[in-house]
Amino acid sequence: MIETMSLTLRLPIQVLFDGEIAKLVARDEAGSFGILPNHVDFATALVPSVVTATETGGAERFFGVDEGVLVKRGARVEISVRRAVAGADLDRLRATVRERFVEMDEQERQARASLSRLEADLVRRFAELKDLR
Repeated sequence: MIETMSLTLRLPIQVLFDGEIAKLVARDEAGSFGILPNHVDFATALVPSVVTATETGGAERFFGVDEGVLVKRGARVEISVRRAVAGADLDRLRATVRERFVEMDEQERQARASLSRLEADLVRRFAELKDLR
């Protein structure tokens, strides 16, 4: 019987956590679920939520995650998400997630709006060129 699992939580540009854990709680479309070391292998798509990892000594680590993928194979759990933050307690984590994710969402909206304006300008210029012929 396996007593611990190795957890790696990856972001596109860094590894947020890599260590041994005794238990993991996460959330997918069906709801919250827990994983213990001898859990059956599986993969699932995570929804924006809090992932709780209990280390072998009993300490809990909290991660606010965006959409992503969790794969459990043998004694290894791999989580890949686009955005995530670590927090010492749930209240601080909630505030940090709001700050960072809302700020990023606003930046993404601004970038998309700029791209839409560029695309519209390109189409308009092509239409003008066509009229010149």
